[in-house]
This record gives sequence, structure tokens and C-alpha cells, in this order.
Amino acid sequence: MKRFFLIISLLLLLLSCDDNLLPYYDTQQPGEIVIRGYSVSDSLQVIVDEAPIIINEKSVFLKYMDSDYEFVYYNDKAKNVDIVINETWEILKSYSFTNNKPFDTLSFFYSNGTYIDNVLRFKKSVLNEQGTTGYKFIFPSLNRYSNTNYTGPLDGIIRNTSGTVLGTVENITSDNFSSFSEFSFSSPPIIKMELVKHGTTESYIAGRQILVTMVMQANKSRMIVLEEKQDESGSFSGVDGIVDLNDYFEFETE
Repeated sequence: MKRFFLIISLLLLLLSCDDNLLPYYDTQQPGEIVIRGYSVSDSLQVIVDEAPIIINEKSVFLKYMDSDYEFVYYNDKAKNVDIVINETWEILKSYSFTNNKPFDTLSFFYSNGTYIDNVLRFKKSVLNEQGTTGYKFIFPSLNRYSNTNYTGPLDGIIRNTSGTVLGTVENITSDNFSSFSEFSFSSPPIIKMELVKHGTTESYIAGRQILVTMVMQANKSRMIVLEEKQDESGSFSGVDGIVDLNDYFEFETE
């Protein structure tokens, strides 16, 4: 028995002297990434240092993704995170987190090729009066199918079914929300927004009026994601304004 313990002790001593056999870390620091994401169209995986993370015994996620992912930083080594489509392994976005900010947030919204990064940076506008409705817009898929040469901001002229202008939103871009427009709710609740080049009444697609049809909701402030559409041949067919980010996330108010 003494001989057995002697052999074990010698093996442990040898292993402790070989840096290639046992990892040695100068520093260790706890880290945490708060993950808040939503995918409308595809199942996704969150890959951390080439391995999928597990949340509630699942590694593949559709719809809402909610996790406070805890780990350890070793020797100041960064944590590399990829958001990938499960079926195709297409990387939608890559991140690198370091212990310079050990507690960080990763938030995103994904729908049919549209990826909005750091979505929780946006603020929700508050209605000033009862009986009104309000809108602001972001257009991340601008020019995806229309392929125009215009890359500047857009304005949206909002009219009711009789053609009366209810409001105008300015500076719609691909990476930030426009100004906020609030106006009285009326019936019928159908409204149409015409997309024009900022500061003009000229369509952003030459020779074609672009209208986005929406339904008003009383006493609701909306954050609409505009999406270019394509037909079966792959040609541009119009713009949708269906997705309201308020339906998916809790935003701080302005």
C-alpha cells in the first residue's frame, strides 16, 4: 500500500512539472454576458469559443432567446461569440468580449435576413395624449432588392384613407430609428405611408411610388421595422411595415 501511494505521489509531481499536461492560469476573472435575442424566421445557435451554449437543456433556439451566460476569463483571453443559423451554419454576427468589461450585454433581432444588432440600445417614445397613436421606423433592408443608388435618409409621409396627411417621420435610416410622429387615432384605422427622399416628395425609387400600408392602434407607440419584399422572380415588389419591435422586447423610454 505504501508503494502504491509513493507511485501516485511521483506521478502527480511529474504532471505538476509539465506545463503541456496541465493548464496554468495566471489570472481568473468571472464574466457574464446577458443575451437577449429574438429570431422570427430561423433557428439559431450561440457559439462560444466554437461550442454551442446550452440554455434550459437546449442548444438551438427559435423565437425568444433569454440567458445570463456566466463563465470565467482565463489569462485575459477574449470570449468569441458567433450567432449562426442552425441549418446552414451561416454566421450572422461575430462578437469578441474581454475582461475589460466583464459584465456585458448581447442583444439582437433577426428576421428573414435582417439582423439588428444591439437592439436594446433603442428607446421607446411615450405618447403625450390619450386617443393617439405614434410611430417611428428603421429600415435595415433598404436597397436589398430595390438596388437603388440612393443611400441617404428617407422620410415617411403618413396619410389616412381620404389622403389627409396625419404626420411625417424624418430621417429613416438602416441603422437607427427615425423621428417620432404622434397623431390622433381615427376610423377606419388604415393608414398609408409614402417613402420619399429626405426633405423632398421624391420617391427613393425613381418613377415608382412606394407606399407602406399599416393599421393604427389607439394608445400605442410603435417601433416599426420596414422590410423590402421580393416576388417569386427575386425582383423588388414593395415594402412591408409589419414588425413592431415592442412586441418582442421591453425597451426603456426616452
